[in-house]
Amino acid sequence: METELSRTLGIEHAIFGFTPFPAVAAALSRAGCFGVLGAVRYTAPDDLARDLDWMQEHTDGRPYGLDVVMPAKKVEGVTEADVEAMIPAGHREYVRSVLAEHGVPELAEGEASGWRITGWMEEVARSQLDVAFDYPIKLLANALGSPPPDVVARAHEHGVLVAALAGSARHARRHAEAGIDVVVAQGYEAGGHTGEIASMVLTPDVVDAVSPLPVLAAGGIGSGEQIAAGLALGAQGVWLGSIWLTTTEAELHSRALTEKLLAAGSGDTVRSRALTGKPARQLRTEWTDAWDDPAGPGPLPMPLQGLLVAEAVSRIQKHEVDPLLGTPVGQIVGRMNSERSVRQVVDELTRGFERAVDRINRIAGREQA
Repeated sequence: METELSRTLGIEHAIFGFTPFPAVAAALSRAGCFGVLGAVRYTAPDDLARDLDWMQEHTDGRPYGLDVVMPAKKVEGVTEADVEAMIPAGHREYVRSVLAEHGVPELAEGEASGWRITGWMEEVARSQLDVAFDYPIKLLANALGSPPPDVVARAHEHGVLVAALAGSARHARRHAEAGIDVVVAQGYEAGGHTGEIASMVLTPDVVDAVSPLPVLAAGGIGSGEQIAAGLALGAQGVWLGSIWLTTTEAELHSRALTEKLLAAGSGDTVRSRALTGKPARQLRTEWTDAWDDPAGPGPLPMPLQGLLVAEAVSRIQKHEVDPLLGTPVGQIVGRMNSERSVRQVVDELTRGFERAVDRINRIAGREQA
């Protein structure tokens, strides 16, 4: 499963695995793929350095990358406290009423919420990069499109390729103009923030728009046959995220959430603004239903919604309140019906890819002797 891009990066399989879990990223790299560690949860540089040290020890010298969340344009002089002060009192009361309706306990006294929007602020991402460039990362990906020009230049000075996610050909062209090296065409089916164009349409559109830049197909991919389809559409690899959530190396810290993912079908996700204020695909729950209810106040724009619900999300997760418990995940969740190791998932992906290639060869009259 080699392409020009995979050979450039020195990996055996053109599978790029995004994950917030170092153990998953390292296992992907050891399996001949390219592990990409999500950095958004690292608000303290020392914590990121600790986990990159661990990655260095557990990747067997194989390449890996980092994914940050960094806006292309900087807003000067705005602090988290300034943003939080903009949240209407009515929205705070709505959060309290939904939590009370489901009997969600409070956090312990002095306990801070585990998820904060600070990981989305530019100064945090820059502090992450100050750490990351001390390590031999081979790829820097940005979930919010093209990073600022000085970041692209700095990555290139370190010999690091820069990737950016795109939900349309128009976005992809902007990335190419910004000097991006790899475009990730993320279709509507993907987990997390995503646009409105499905992968089967988006991938060839982006390939045509940015040629000869390499493109990775993303969104709704969780089998080797789908990988073959992505490559057939012109991609030089695939970007997979959701499929790793139910691997044995993942650290969801919630058995109830793992069970919900294993039981979910492909129709059990919704593209909702409930978590961050931007449309993000996630498990449909009574929490997402509450924010989509016309009788409610509706979600606030990013980053207000993220700040508004941060403590509530932490309480729901800590106390595993099943009706409200969810996570960003793509429509591929319908195929995530058993817990397997990263290696087992990769082996199944490569076998499925071989089956697809053999099938096409037979159709084309090119059966192997």
